[in-house]
Amino acid sequence: MVAHDKGQKGPDESEEPVIRDKRKIDPKTGEARQGADATEGLIQAEGPDVELSDEDSALLAEAERDLVAEYRDRAARAEAELKNFRTRVERDRSANREAVIAEVIRTLLPAIDDLDRAEAHGDLTEGSPLAIVAQKIRSGFDRYGLRHVGQVGEYFDPQLHEAIVQLPTAGITVNTIAEVFEPGYALGERLIRAAKVAVSVPE
Repeated sequence: MVAHDKGQKGPDESEEPVIRDKRKIDPKTGEARQGADATEGLIQAEGPDVELSDEDSALLAEAERDLVAEYRDRAARAEAELKNFRTRVERDRSANREAVIAEVIRTLLPAIDDLDRAEAHGDLTEGSPLAIVAQKIRSGFDRYGLRHVGQVGEYFDPQLHEAIVQLPTAGITVNTIAEVFEPGYALGERLIRAAKVAVSVPE
């Protein structure tokens, strides 16, 4: 038999971690423990420290860099998506606002037509109550960007004008508005009502 020193372990003996019970409450008695061990908290296992090789350290550093890059990419994508979402919300909000204004103006167009006819017949004398009301209504619509569509002499545009009558005319080469029966209106790029016109066409 071969004797071993007390401080050395034989080849059949394995190094096992030392378990220290550092719970604050004794599991058998249920009472709080006293002393330094009671302040440590949980069961800890102590074993030999693990040292990483240079290759393992390099791999770990590379993995950390890849992880940081991935999270930065995710953050950038999330920020871009949030920016696009805000842009869509603002665009939809602006479009809804224009749609509501256009619908309100569309319901008031018959009254505006009556004011235009009264002015054409000389009923809106300067300083009269009706003339003052007409001026206020028109200035209010102008503030929202309402504009007339269809003037005599303009080229006919089927997207803006509705041809009621076609008049073959000598000396012209393109379709031209000869008379406006009912003016059209547009709010920005939105057409509210097409102008009803007579069109001079080449013979």
